Amino acid sequence: MPEIEKNYDARAVEERWSRIWQERRAFHADPGRGGTPYTIVIPPPNVTGMLHMGHALNATIQDILVRWRRMQGYNTLWAPGTDHAGIATQNVVERALRKERLDREKLGREKFIRRVWEWREQYGSTIIRQLKRLGASCDWERERFTMDEGLSAAVTEVFVRLYEKQLIYRGNYIINWCPRCRTALSDEESEHVDTAGKLYYLRYPARGGGRKDALIVATTRPETMLGDVALAVNPRDVRYRRWAGRQCLLPILNRALPVIQDDFVDPEFGTGVVKITPAHDPNDFEMGRRHGLEPINVMDDGGGMNAAAGPYSGLDRFECRKRLLSDLTAAGLVEKIEDHTHAVGHCYRCQTVVEPRLSLQWFVRMAPLARAAIAAVKDGRVQFIPERWTKVYLDWMENIRDWCISRQIWWGHRIPVFYCRACRHTWAARGQPAACPACRSAEIDQDPDVLDTWFSSWIWPFSVLGWPQRTPELKFYYPTNSLVTAAEIIFFWVARMIVAGLEFMDRIPFERVYIHGTVRDDSGRKMSKSLGNSIDPLTVIDEFSADALRFSMVMVAAVGQDVYLSKDKFAVGRNFLTKIWNAARFLQMNTEGPARAGELRELLPLPLAPDDKHILVRLNDAIAACTENLERFRFNDAARELYEFIWHQYCDWYIEYAKGVLSGGDAEARRRVIAVMHCVFAHCLRLLHPMAPFITEELWHGLGYGGADDLLMLAAWPKPMETEEIAGWSDWQRMAAYVEDKHDLIRIGRTLRTDYGIPPAAKIAFVIKPESKETALLLAADEHAISAPLRARSLRVDPGYQPPGAMPNGISRLGGVFMPVEGVIDIPAERQRLADQLDKAGGDLAAVNRKLDNLEFVRKAPRAVVEQQRARQQELLEKAEKLKRMLAVLTDAG
Repeated sequence: MPEIEKNYDARAVEERWSRIWQERRAFHADPGRGGTPYTIVIPPPNVTGMLHMGHALNATIQDILVRWRRMQGYNTLWAPGTDHAGIATQNVVERALRKERLDREKLGREKFIRRVWEWREQYGSTIIRQLKRLGASCDWERERFTMDEGLSAAVTEVFVRLYEKQLIYRGNYIINWCPRCRTALSDEESEHVDTAGKLYYLRYPARGGGRKDALIVATTRPETMLGDVALAVNPRDVRYRRWAGRQCLLPILNRALPVIQDDFVDPEFGTGVVKITPAHDPNDFEMGRRHGLEPINVMDDGGGMNAAAGPYSGLDRFECRKRLLSDLTAAGLVEKIEDHTHAVGHCYRCQTVVEPRLSLQWFVRMAPLARAAIAAVKDGRVQFIPERWTKVYLDWMENIRDWCISRQIWWGHRIPVFYCRACRHTWAARGQPAACPACRSAEIDQDPDVLDTWFSSWIWPFSVLGWPQRTPELKFYYPTNSLVTAAEIIFFWVARMIVAGLEFMDRIPFERVYIHGTVRDDSGRKMSKSLGNSIDPLTVIDEFSADALRFSMVMVAAVGQDVYLSKDKFAVGRNFLTKIWNAARFLQMNTEGPARAGELRELLPLPLAPDDKHILVRLNDAIAACTENLERFRFNDAARELYEFIWHQYCDWYIEYAKGVLSGGDAEARRRVIAVMHCVFAHCLRLLHPMAPFITEELWHGLGYGGADDLLMLAAWPKPMETEEIAGWSDWQRMAAYVEDKHDLIRIGRTLRTDYGIPPAAKIAFVIKPESKETALLLAADEHAISAPLRARSLRVDPGYQPPGAMPNGISRLGGVFMPVEGVIDIPAERQRLADQLDKAGGDLAAVNRKLDNLEFVRKAPRAVVEQQRARQQELLEKAEKLKRMLAVLTDAG
């Protein structure tokens, strides 16, 4: 067996095992193998994307689930792929074209699409390569792209079916419009940001009234007033009863505007009078429909003012605002202007301020489709974790609006609707029709718009498996089991997938939806490039290793909580893996001949010592806890369980115990300890593998647990022993409890050494006064296992011990621990050292007390600073009390 290297070369190990796993097709799913399926579909990252910490967290959690279920014997499929990201990808290619002094209009649609495909071939696999570096065990042979031929056919099939059921329609409605991307956006794609703006109070003169006879309207977007068709007041607002049925004049354009009454008007906002601009506000649009008002659109698709804007035609919307306000001020029609913070929609791709705009678009009627998806969550067929997201989902679904699915861009699935120029017939079709089905004319045109990117993503769980064909993969792996995603796409994606699964497959698309937290920096800010606080996962992998990144993230990813990261937190994972690496080297160096992983059950007949029984009981507990936590999606609890067991129970305690046995002359005891160490360590590698796949696979083979063709990733997941499997289990539990108490006794003895300044290398005597006869027998038989970690010259177990005088001591659960120091330390010098420490602690405490007694400090200082001082005060009080006790012992002893 080759010797395990002294230092862990993570890059070399990761590259080697990535290659081996791929060569052996270890991730490949085959429905022909049968068994119980376990399926996850990856939330397809944008083809334009680069791996960020959110991706890394999301992919790590999925990989943990897939690797764990694979080890449990499930027939697993983790289906990967990327999303064509219509708006984002088109923006990227258009930026590249501008460098060539070209634009898509000059190229034409066909050549532009060809350029996008060329870009995708060159750059579109970047994030897939990065996910592989992270260790994602997707079935890469099944990688899909939402513009693949098969997926495109599925998109068309879905559209045609819904169109034929009259669940897709075309109409003029207010939508969110991005003037930069020149396309419609869904409500979810318009990200609202609190923005410091102005509230403008404008005078609308009464038609035929006096100079002061006017209504005052408060608005945040004065430029839209050019499209006003009415003013509105609440019918119960007594201030404006006399205005009912009257008219006002639109300033500058002098268009007559009726004053209408509508319950929607909030008398508390502004002046209680609102202007009605149906073409530029969704609430005004609905009010206009109720009152039969004709909309007037005053903007073009680039955010400029059109001919209906009169003298402001041709101006940008914000330049129009400035000119209009100047003209209104000159005419004496600006009552006042106030600062006003309000939520302003921004395009989720380019951050341009979104413009609500009346536009002819395609929509899906969502209410009829949502009913089954609501029922699926209410009856528990689909479960959200954490459960609180259930209410968020239901609130949105029960108030769902129709989905605007058309986008005015070129990159994407073109809407499969055709228009006959000869007879005006309109129809949806699969494929490219040669003639109109109504009149057989060949003069047909296809709708120029493309579908919203999410229209291909909502069928992802079954389209990636070959739907609408009835493939073996679709029959075996659908429905999927778990979906791992972030909260911000519950509405974009999760809800719509549930709708689509029930509509087209008549089955839910997944059983459980795990919503992980948002990745933030240590200050609580969401990580983003614009804030400059993002951490590049690839940089972390280069510096700490992929396993360190994965394990460190999982350690802090509590269920339902956001994840707070800083670069130094990845040192936790790196240090832990270094500890494991060193433990493996120690084990290898002390093993003669071939190693065996061994199973817990195989060790039961051996004559085991208390420490052996303790580590095996705790291993059994760790297996049960880790499995349960993974079942409950409590990944951080599983990670912490393994961290605590491997680092503290196995490395800190059992290996230290084993060193004494290995250095002794009892060959049988040595063989027993080596067998226990290998059994426990092999189980640890199996438990840890889903979180840290590279180092565990390396050590599994480095220690010879698996043959050349036996991959750890395909080894069986450990199962805890049931109580009835182990004869004398109560004795094992009693011995495990005794060893825990023994550890407590050793900690107390070590603390006494440290407190009284005993050098680490100095050998001193200890006396233990056991709390019972049974404990005395256990301690006497265990003398060496206690003496070694205490560095004791001698260890005396004496039930009747009475110290001759004052002596450093402590109380453990197994009895008193006494440390005679006469002749070991310079008692006068030690008294002086403790007195000096007590004086310093007193001085520090006085300084803290002065701060806390200062009412100005307590009142004005940040709360965290005050709490810090109070904690410091308590710490110093406890330290001073301890020093007084120690000083008293030495005073009495001397």
